[in-house]
Amino acid sequence: MAPQLATGSVASANFALFSIPLDLNLKVPTKLRSSLEKLFDLKLSDEFAFENATGKVGEIVEFPVSAPNSKIERILVVGIGSGSVEDYRKAGAALGRRVKGRENSITNAVSFAASKQGLIAHNVSLSLATYAWSRRVKTDRVTALETIDLVVNRPDTDAEIARAQILIDSVFAARDLIQTPSDTKSPAWLAAMAHSMVEASDDGALTVRVREERELAQEGFGGLLAVGMSSPKRAPRLVEVKYAPTGSKNWPHVVLVGKGIVFDTGGVSLKRPYDTMIPMKTDMAGAATVLAACVAMSRIKPRVRITALLGCAENALSATAQRPSDVIKHYGGTTVEVINTDGEGRLILADLLAYADIKLKPDFLVDVATLTGAASLGLGRQYSAFYTRDEKLATSLMRASNLSGERAWQMPLADDYDFVLESQIADFKNADTEGIIKAGSITAALFLEKFVGDRHWAHFDIAGPARSDSDSGENPKGGTGYGVRLLIEWLASL
Repeated sequence: MAPQLATGSVASANFALFSIPLDLNLKVPTKLRSSLEKLFDLKLSDEFAFENATGKVGEIVEFPVSAPNSKIERILVVGIGSGSVEDYRKAGAALGRRVKGRENSITNAVSFAASKQGLIAHNVSLSLATYAWSRRVKTDRVTALETIDLVVNRPDTDAEIARAQILIDSVFAARDLIQTPSDTKSPAWLAAMAHSMVEASDDGALTVRVREERELAQEGFGGLLAVGMSSPKRAPRLVEVKYAPTGSKNWPHVVLVGKGIVFDTGGVSLKRPYDTMIPMKTDMAGAATVLAACVAMSRIKPRVRITALLGCAENALSATAQRPSDVIKHYGGTTVEVINTDGEGRLILADLLAYADIKLKPDFLVDVATLTGAASLGLGRQYSAFYTRDEKLATSLMRASNLSGERAWQMPLADDYDFVLESQIADFKNADTEGIIKAGSITAALFLEKFVGDRHWAHFDIAGPARSDSDSGENPKGGTGYGVRLLIEWLASL
């Protein structure tokens, strides 16, 4: 079926996007070439030759058209290189970058892909690359650009287009939360946003419970309180979101745990140099990721029960802040000597992991956190550090990583490093104080492992890919929403 273009009244300078298989040999499928040339009264080979096109991935050819029955004035064609899923992803991001800021001029966006997975990857990357967040308006409303309508010339791809839209919406939702400045983003605000997202889903399978400081104290969430009560006016919250459709009692149960530090000064162990605090509004990216993934399940409807636990707090420097040498009693009774108050994320996660193990008894337990700078030192901004001893779980999560394009690298839980967490006055210390091992991401993972019991557990340290230093590719500068696509892919496969 040839692409059908709108012919109604449209503004001038409208254009169409054609993500067609312009490969390294500049070949376009015969039927598609014929349809486009007839529709726009042009010869593609002449246009490609004039623009010196090579067909390499992400190369964009833009040329004018003057079709008698269409108001479209310009066409963008993108090269897809070898046609792999990764190439379709890169081509989509390139197109999104090209049209960012002028989406309202797009009359049609038509995608052609050699595989359904390539189609999803391409369309998601195209839309993600157009995202922007700004407060350069009079209202405080959090905004995201509307996603681009994408149409394909194959009638059997409705499910793929729908899945792409779910992924786009979910990543945008996470990005909106992460990009919001911390003067707005208190733990209570994050809890309210969770309520709003659940209510907007209009699905009775999703429910929310929020614990405030009194309940946290009564139930023994000592780590969350120790960190969060450094800012009493922005007191901590434990947000518990459940996806449990009618009849799901015997389905597999997954608990997702997210670090939700709405701002991190480092506490008494103040971050230095001080400009490293500037991006710390993004330190709740793990909580945003697990929340968005859980809410997305109301649209995908997998046969799995899910509980998302968001440990929300501010790590402030104040008279009520915890001190190095304090001893915390965590949920379940384990005691921890605080050596570094900038290792606050693991103190919160310890409570939530222990609660999941003791009370929720999940089949799978996965936590996501911007936990250590050490992870990004070793793996950069493109990969998260990923830990588990369960190779079957590792295989399924890595498959989801590869399919989603969100890269992860499995790291070792090196038992030889465990001695650095020994304490003379508590069960454990929260950090390697002597710097003997210099493997901060690994020792942080070893610390978390002490709170998961015998569960099938995995830990994602997303400190690298959760933040982007520049506005480029799929990502805006700041929070990227990393992990949302990976988790959705994995949860939908269970």
